[in-house]
Amino acid sequence: MKKRFHRQNKNFFQKSFSIALFFFFRYSSWKQNLMKSLKEILKQIQNSQISIEEAENLIKIDYLDKIDNFAQIDMFRHNRTGIPEVIFAESKSDDLIVSIIESMLSKNNYAILTRLTESQFIILDTKYKENNSIHYAPNYVSKTAFISGIDYEIPHLKGTIGLITAGTSDIPIAEEANVVLTAMGFHTITVFDVGIAGMHRIFPPLKQMILDDVDVILVFAGMEGTLPGVISSLVDIPVIGIPTSIGYGIGEKGRGALTTMLQSCSPGLSVVNIDNGFGAASMAALIVKKIYKTKNY
Repeated sequence: MKKRFHRQNKNFFQKSFSIALFFFFRYSSWKQNLMKSLKEILKQIQNSQISIEEAENLIKIDYLDKIDNFAQIDMFRHNRTGIPEVIFAESKSDDLIVSIIESMLSKNNYAILTRLTESQFIILDTKYKENNSIHYAPNYVSKTAFISGIDYEIPHLKGTIGLITAGTSDIPIAEEANVVLTAMGFHTITVFDVGIAGMHRIFPPLKQMILDDVDVILVFAGMEGTLPGVISSLVDIPVIGIPTSIGYGIGEKGRGALTTMLQSCSPGLSVVNIDNGFGAASMAALIVKKIYKTKNY
C-alpha cells in the first residue's frame, strides 16, 4: 500500500510538472508573438482571429519593450493600471535616456521623465528644442520633462487636484507631481509657500480649493512637516502628505517631516515617501479616476 501511495504521488507530480511545462512554453510562445500596437490587435479582431476578451488580455498583459538589453519599458502600463510609464532618469546614461525616449515616442507618441540631470537636459535641449515635429516641455525646477509628437493631444480628464507647499523650497517636488498630473490630463490648482510659520496664509487658498470642489489635496512640507496634518483636520477631502528633504539637524533630509506625518492623529491623511512627487501624483490620479468612474460621468 505504501508503494502504491508513492507511485500515485510520483504520477501526480509528473503530470503536474508536464502540465506546468505545457502552459509555460505555450505562454512564452504567445508572449513572444505579442502584437506591437493596438492597430494590429484591432485588425485581428476585425478579421475574427481573436475575440474581444483575448484582445483585452493582450492589451493588459505586461508588454515590455527591450532597449539595448538594459531597459524594459512597460508600454501598456497606462492601459493596465491607469498610470503611465514614467522614466526615472537619474543614474541612467545619456544615450540610454535618448533611446528610451525614442522608443516611447514611436510606440505611445509621448514620454514623461523625472529626476533629469543637467547633462541630460543639455542633450534633450539640443535634440528636441528646435525639432518642429516634437512638443518639448522641460521643467528645470522639478527636473522633469514631457515630450510628445506634435500631433499628440493630452486627454482632458474630469476632476481637480490641489497642490499646496509649506515653503518655496518644497516647490520642485510639487512641480514634479504637477507635471505628471498635467501630462495625464488632470486640472490642477497650485498654492505655494503657505506653511505654519505664517498660519494665516493657508485659509484663503484652502477656502478657494473647497469652493472649487477639489477631489484630492497634495500637501508638500519639509522641516517638521506639520502642514499636511493641519490641512487634513480642516477638510473632508482626501489629503496626501509628501515629506520633502528640506531641513537640517536631527530631522534632516526629510526624516523629521516623514515622522511627523506618519505620527499624525488627523484622520484622512495618507503619506508617501520623502520627495516622492510622482508617487503622490499616481495615488491622487487613481483616487480621482475612481471617483468619476463611480459617478458614471
